[in-house]
Amino acid sequence: MNQPPPQGYLVRHATVTDLDGARRVMLDTFYREFGYGYVPEWHRDVLDLRGTYLDEPRHALLVAECDGEVVATTGVRSGGPAHPPHPLRLSERYSPWNTAQLVRVYVAPAHRRRGLAGALVEAAADFVTGTPGYDRIYLHTNADVEGAEAFWRSLAKEVFDARPTGEHGPGVGTVHFEIPL
Repeated sequence: MNQPPPQGYLVRHATVTDLDGARRVMLDTFYREFGYGYVPEWHRDVLDLRGTYLDEPRHALLVAECDGEVVATTGVRSGGPAHPPHPLRLSERYSPWNTAQLVRVYVAPAHRRRGLAGALVEAAADFVTGTPGYDRIYLHTNADVEGAEAFWRSLAKEVFDARPTGEHGPGVGTVHFEIPL
């Protein structure tokens, strides 16, 4: 990949002072982009960003900032998709011992189409390759969000298209991907 952040942006690991801004980007995405808001079963990490990402050595929260404001996020957590709602075979395939999961790859609308998501994913992949024990990167996306499916297909390999199953219900077209290391 080797994608530097666009001019005027800084991509880096989050600190405690970034957590409110990162949470704002995430919650704005849930409510404004996805249209279903905060769902405790899916978004528990957002209420405890520090405990989930900063206090866990195998986890990371990366942010992109512009003029001192967090405008994009990407998280790395150990483990794969939870069953349910995801298929059991995927949950079994992606163990927490060897799988890094990309989550919360969100860019505020005013900052999209500038390469931020790609730069954040690359920084996350660098973190994963430098963290002992991981041998794969897993993620899933809502292909109903404009641009999401094309973006992930440019970087990752599809492992399961759950859209025909209605895995999450109407308005959520889940596609599961793996990024080769």
